[in-house]
Amino acid sequence: MIPGTPLPVAPTSTLPGDYRRLRALCPVLKLRLLDAAEPDPRAADGWYSGAELATDERALAAALAGEEERIAAEHGRASRPHVTASRLLHHYVWSAGLLIAGPWYLARKVPVIDPADLWLHAPTGDLALRPRGHVSLPGDDELRAAVVTHVEPVLAAFAAPSRRRDRALWGMVTDDLASAVWYLGRMLGEEDAAVAAAEALLPGGTLPLPGAADFRRLHTPDGRGHHTRTRLGCCLYYAVKPEAVACLTCPRTGDEERLRRF
Repeated sequence: MIPGTPLPVAPTSTLPGDYRRLRALCPVLKLRLLDAAEPDPRAADGWYSGAELATDERALAAALAGEEERIAAEHGRASRPHVTASRLLHHYVWSAGLLIAGPWYLARKVPVIDPADLWLHAPTGDLALRPRGHVSLPGDDELRAAVVTHVEPVLAAFAAPSRRRDRALWGMVTDDLASAVWYLGRMLGEEDAAVAAAEALLPGGTLPLPGAADFRRLHTPDGRGHHTRTRLGCCLYYAVKPEAVACLTCPRTGDEERLRRF
């Protein structure tokens, strides 16, 4: 499916139940579900939709300020502005990837999430979502198209503050989508199946996503195999930690170091 092609949408049906299950499975997902009758979260309370982040400089500035404060509170030091922007974008993209890929993995539904229906709480980083519908054809092409359509305007808004160009931005989307599927599989106790699903979803050559999931196994001396992959780009988490330790899947982390940490 060509990115930007309108997706055929079915009613919400059981999507709210799928999201409640996803929320229960994924402890890092701080998600508030809204029904059709609830009012939109308010900017006055610190909530900004993906659409507002993409189009309103004041909304983006408020969200970045919230991320800066959280980093300083957690790690005891301020981060550089482009690091703050990259970390917030990573949080948003990974979360959106999980919210779209989660029901696909759990129930073979591909949600269509308009950026206006997903909100970020600037002070906490929590999310709010109003589910509306899902794609009637739940294939890999449709899932990639749903992710691309949702994140594209948000990436454009973050390009300047994160100092990332198109390939790096879409590389982050590839990495975070693979990571979200992998994480959900681990939470379900079926890592092998999730890795296989991520590799089928991200085989490479599916532009604008510039790379593949490209998992591999490393074996520790006890004979156990461990799934790993190397991200297409650095998420800059090491830049906010005082001890400056890169992530296990970072391009900066070699296999010898990965085996030591396993």
